[in-house]
Amino acid sequence: MNKIDKHGIILFGHGARDPRWAEPFERLAAKLRASRTDPVSLAFLELMSPDLPTAVARQAADGCHAITVVPVFFGQGGHVRKDLPEIVERCRAAHPEVTIDCATAVGEDDAVLDAVAAYCLRQAAQ
Repeated sequence: MNKIDKHGIILFGHGARDPRWAEPFERLAAKLRASRTDPVSLAFLELMSPDLPTAVARQAADGCHAITVVPVFFGQGGHVRKDLPEIVERCRAAHPEVTIDCATAVGEDDAVLDAVAAYCLRQAAQ
């Protein structure tokens, strides 16, 4: 990639009827935006918008030549194992000029589990 290329991040969550459910994801996106210049956005599987194809289209239109989709799920259930790969393939077909990669669910990462374990220990110590 050259200096004008952008590498976007899309945080992909399940979605919920209650808009307050998205608040932690919005805070996470804000933290990422504060530490990088390339786009960071949210997308949801259902019940909230935008969906992943819309978020990918927006980042592609914004000049992203690469996008990493980060499933903000604690584990890799059916949505992450089955639904998400199908949606990502549709996005790749719609935007062949963009490299679209998909990370594993955040809860599969040892550093994330270490942070959650530390949180649990702090709560138990109170």
